Amino acid sequence: MIFKRLVPAAMFVAAFSFPAAVPAHAEADAESLVNALNAVFGAHDGVRAAHTHGFCVKGNFTPTAEAASLSKAPHFNSKTPVNLIGRFSMGGGNPAAPNFQKDNVRGIALHFDIGNGNTTDLLMISAPVFVAKDPDQFLSLLTAVATKDKEKIGAFFQANPNSTRQAQWLNARPVPASFATVNYWGIHAFTFTNAEGKTQVIKYKALPVAGEVGLTDDEAKAKDPDFYRPELAERLAKGPVQFTLTAILGEPGDPVDNPTELWPEDQRKSVTLGTISITGTEDDKTCDAGIFDPTLVVDGIEGPANDTIFPMRSAAYAVSFGRRAK
Repeated sequence: MIFKRLVPAAMFVAAFSFPAAVPAHAEADAESLVNALNAVFGAHDGVRAAHTHGFCVKGNFTPTAEAASLSKAPHFNSKTPVNLIGRFSMGGGNPAAPNFQKDNVRGIALHFDIGNGNTTDLLMISAPVFVAKDPDQFLSLLTAVATKDKEKIGAFFQANPNSTRQAQWLNARPVPASFATVNYWGIHAFTFTNAEGKTQVIKYKALPVAGEVGLTDDEAKAKDPDFYRPELAERLAKGPVQFTLTAILGEPGDPVDNPTELWPEDQRKSVTLGTISITGTEDDKTCDAGIFDPTLVVDGIEGPANDTIFPMRSAAYAVSFGRRAK
């Protein structure tokens, strides 16, 4: 299954020569962010600059009746399962990022097939927050880390405590035993609109049907650095890997423009949107043919207006795609 619309046509970028490093006071734009990622993790030909280590999967999504009450988006109103292509990954730009690394996010990115080869996309990570509130802060973080100077890195985190929240979340929890046994969150707030025109601000969360399962530090250290792929293949041989996709319902005052801010989930209602079923692996070339674009939404779903990380992700992924497609 290959979807025709993996990347909006306007987002293809030409191949140029780019500097390997970023000036200390560079203005954050898509190219400078990709340069900064390369400065931290190295530039690796033919692969993504971020979430580099991963693999492609396929499956379907079955919506609930409640999903249609929140959004008129086609995949939430389908009477039959919606095909999807997905990709599990480790965060960062290291193509050999070890699966047992505790302070690194796991990711799941999805293309939902909404007909005629078109998709709408959803990207989630295994923490409810991002490491930066805006592109400038993200660039400053990457620039500090690239120096490998402990004093400069420490000074950045002291001046930007919100950038420590993701690592604190991950380090307080065990290493996930599988891509299939960890929660995933959409870090951005979206506005749903239903057929009657009623709107609701939400954040996505996917919960593993198999439950959350982690490893002790000793168990994790004993694992092969790339154990997630064979583990998932063994799991899929027994049946689909499933997640319950939910919408956490926002309330007045919940931050919608800063992905480093945590919503109080235990004080918020949620609605089950449907079941994500991963049924098998897919040729990695299918996922590598384009980008998973968080801004690729459809009627019934609107992205956050003032969250500047949101559009910058799309632009940076396009720059990265242009470079790896050369």
